[in-house]
Amino acid sequence: MSPFGCWGLPAALLALFCCPGSGEVFEVHTYPEQLAVKPGESQFINCSTSCSRPEAGGLETILAKTLMTSGAQWKEYMVSNISQDTIIYCYFTCFGEQRLTSLNVSVFYPPTQVLLKLQPTWVAVGRPFTIKCHVPAVKPLESLTLMLLRGQEVLHNQTFWGTADGTQGATATHNSTAHREDGLHNFSCQAILDLRSLGGNIIHRVSEPQMLKVYEPRPDNQMVVIISVVSVLLFLFVTSILLCFVLGQHWRQRRMGTYGVQGA
Repeated sequence: MSPFGCWGLPAALLALFCCPGSGEVFEVHTYPEQLAVKPGESQFINCSTSCSRPEAGGLETILAKTLMTSGAQWKEYMVSNISQDTIIYCYFTCFGEQRLTSLNVSVFYPPTQVLLKLQPTWVAVGRPFTIKCHVPAVKPLESLTLMLLRGQEVLHNQTFWGTADGTQGATATHNSTAHREDGLHNFSCQAILDLRSLGGNIIHRVSEPQMLKVYEPRPDNQMVVIISVVSVLLFLFVTSILLCFVLGQHWRQRRMGTYGVQGA
């Protein structure tokens, strides 16, 4: 074994200490780490590194970008006219080694309209009715939840799953049976778009409230017709029997009057 072999590791450590930065481990970060924006918006993006003396750094994107401010270990850009989902890369070079990190940008369409419809709006107690809620042009669907409410009570809760890139509409439907107390409450629909997993916030929007008019059921018209027909037929039957009886008695009297007295 070489007499200098045992000094190999200390020598390497000494070289690293004497030449700081040669082989420095560094990281690259973006702020925010995820981004959810409305179409056409502009956003500030900060790129930073832990490298003590970066040689170069920047932002790679197909979007329009403007360098706003910068420091020794960071750069801040404004990215404009974001219209579709994309990926932005931040990079830095430190002692000849380049590293980068990615930022996912998601474009969302908030629920600008929440449309509620009761079918029918007039309903008898015990009869079925339908609550329908529709939200047009919303994205992403997998972040959307529709809640159908009677007053503060949740009647139906539906979460959606979407795979298309474009905006889509979402509809939730709930079938129910009318009760007397239904006419005392407002019905509404609340749309919730949860963008926290994409770096955004929770967006709420509620439909205009609607009232359901509930009334007591009237007698079945078909049953009324049946009862009326049966009553008429029964009246005709009884009348015919009485008429036959009267005519029979009359015929008998005439017959007895003709043959009852004979000459001597």
